[in-house]
Amino acid sequence: MAVRVRSRRGIRLPVTLSVLLITVNVILMICWIVLLARAGSWSMLTIGTLLFAFVLVGLAVYLYVTIREIQLNQRQANFVDSVTHELKSPLASLKLYLETLQIRPLEGDRRASIYDSMLQDVERLQHLIDQLLEIGRLDAIATDLQPEDVNIEDLLNRCAEEATLHQRVRREVVAVRGPVAVVRGSRLALEMVFRNLIDNAIKYGGEKPRVEIDVTSYGNNQILVQVADNGAGVPPELRKRIFGLFFRGGNELKRTTKGTGLGLYIVQTLVQKMKGWVGVHDRRTGTGAVFEVLLPGQVIPKLAISAAGGAEAAVQEAAPASQQAS
Repeated sequence: MAVRVRSRRGIRLPVTLSVLLITVNVILMICWIVLLARAGSWSMLTIGTLLFAFVLVGLAVYLYVTIREIQLNQRQANFVDSVTHELKSPLASLKLYLETLQIRPLEGDRRASIYDSMLQDVERLQHLIDQLLEIGRLDAIATDLQPEDVNIEDLLNRCAEEATLHQRVRREVVAVRGPVAVVRGSRLALEMVFRNLIDNAIKYGGEKPRVEIDVTSYGNNQILVQVADNGAGVPPELRKRIFGLFFRGGNELKRTTKGTGLGLYIVQTLVQKMKGWVGVHDRRTGTGAVFEVLLPGQVIPKLAISAAGGAEAAVQEAAPASQQAS
């Protein structure tokens, strides 16, 4: 907590000092130009003006770098706060449940309810640890990406099942629509990308979350996957920043939604490594955000599916063509 307070206060001093120095530099440069112009010393005027310009550029760069560094420190402090909260809350809850079980015997239904709550807390800790491990090995995963042709519909349904189990909502909350298509990418990376996006869509959805996933063909040899929720949406000024490392909007101490702000950084990093693109915008109708992921791939025509004897066989037959396209 102290780290964040110091960093927020500390941004005023370097900004004020930099602005003051830039102002003094501009005033001195103007005075220098006026005085030497009147004296007719054009060589000294040129040298002095270049030096003043060099100092001015240096101060501007210093201000930019300082602000970026302070913003990074703030995000890191915010990240530490969120991780600390994510660790302490389930641990405190587990301790309370264990003490309750130790103090007095409970009836079967009450005991089962406590066991279920303890399991939720353990799953919450496991999810946090998994994300931290993913960040730690992100460079290795991105470096060792082994592209293959992946049936995106099957992968999305599998990710939806995992996300709904994690968020403890019905599987019907997530709807996957679109034609059979293959995406050229790493299966592990694709699972990490869409598991994070679907998990976020459920978590930040409305009181009764509803997630709609649409798969469409986009241009030549590209597949567009849209993950739409029914939440509050993402403000325009945050739509680029939310993909940054450690970023979470708002004040961590007043936040009600669980999380660490790592998921979207993982998504963007892996999508870019697979030569794709990811972005976010508001839904055209109603409330909510739509996350779009554009990846190399192609839609498999229905005739090809029928001739091949099923979607999986069609995906296997489409593999050589997809590899040539990529």
